Amino acid sequence: MISGLQHLSFCERQWALIHLEQVWDENRFTQEGQNLHERVDQEGAESRGDVKLVRSLRLRSFRLGLIGQADMVEFHRLSENSATTSDGKALGISLPRKKGLWRPFPVEYKRGKPKLEPCDKIQLCAQALCLEEMLNVSISAGALYYGQPKQRQEVSFTLELRQTTESLAIRMQELFQRRAKPQGRFDGKCKNCSLQETCLPKTIGKKPSVAGYLMRICQGGPVEQP
Repeated sequence: MISGLQHLSFCERQWALIHLEQVWDENRFTQEGQNLHERVDQEGAESRGDVKLVRSLRLRSFRLGLIGQADMVEFHRLSENSATTSDGKALGISLPRKKGLWRPFPVEYKRGKPKLEPCDKIQLCAQALCLEEMLNVSISAGALYYGQPKQRQEVSFTLELRQTTESLAIRMQELFQRRAKPQGRFDGKCKNCSLQETCLPKTIGKKPSVAGYLMRICQGGPVEQP
C-alpha cells in the first residue's frame, strides 16, 4: 500500500505491525485523521473553472509494486505553450468532455500540523510517481493539506525526494517478502503512536548485555529480568 511508505518512513516496526500483522489501534489522532478523510471522500468530484477535482482516485505502480488511493487529484488546465517540459515530457493529459490538456496535481489531507519528518511528503511523492506511470506525464509538485492550520503546504517532487521514496518502496518490498518485523526502539515520537501499547518499545527495545548481567551477579546487585 502507498500509505505503508508513510508508516515505514515514520517507523519500520509500526509498518510491520500494521501491514504484516494487521494490527491497528485507534487513538484520538487516528480518529481525527479518519474523520477528515471521510469528509473529503464524501464530497465527490467537481469542476471549478480551470480546475477539475477528482476524489478517491485509485492509483498503482507496476514498477514500484504499489497500490493505493489519492485523497484528491486536481487537474489544472494548461496553456498551449506549456504542455511539455524542456526535455519534451508531457505535462498534461486529455480529459473526457474537456478541451485542452490538464496537469495532474495530487493533494493529500492530514490532521494536525506539518511534520518535521518527511513521511507525509514521501507518501504524496509516491502518489505522484504512480500518476506519472499511469498517465505518462511529468508531475513536478503536489500539496499537503493540514487540518489544524487549515492551509496547504506545496511540495516539490525533487530528485532527492523521488530517490528517497523509491528506496523506501524497495525496502518495503524486501521486508514484506521476508515477513520481517524490525526491533522496536523508543524515542520521542512513540508517544503519539496508537500502537505504543502493542509495540512496547521501552520493553522490547532493551538489550541487556551478558557482560552487564554477570557483573551485577558478581557485585551482588539487582539482576534485571528479561
